[in-house]
Amino acid sequence: MPPAKTSYVCLPCRASYKQPYLGDHDRLCPRCAKPMIHVGSAFAAPRRRDTQGWRVLSVLLHAGVRFHKSCCGGPGYRPRTLHEVRERMRYARTTGEPFAQVLVRHELHMRRDRSPRS
Repeated sequence: MPPAKTSYVCLPCRASYKQPYLGDHDRLCPRCAKPMIHVGSAFAAPRRRDTQGWRVLSVLLHAGVRFHKSCCGGPGYRPRTLHEVRERMRYARTTGEPFAQVLVRHELHMRRDRSPRS
């Protein structure tokens, strides 16, 4: 049986490649020859033109978030917009929780400092 395939991403090229997982060793991008990031088998890449999607992905990957399958399905919740990322950054700063942990939590119970409208 051939080894299972997993995804690798090159952020500068905005490219994703599915390749067999043969252990932890550097994979180089076929376009630019820079090291790629192992993102996991449950990854779906944004379109190359989707600048916001790639910026969000870059934040997630630099925070250490990956897209590995869990025992019950996919990778779980991941923010998809810059607004969601900024909201979670603000929450992490105010609560002191680790940023990577706040990024992947499905529900965020944030306190709203708004007065009720009359």
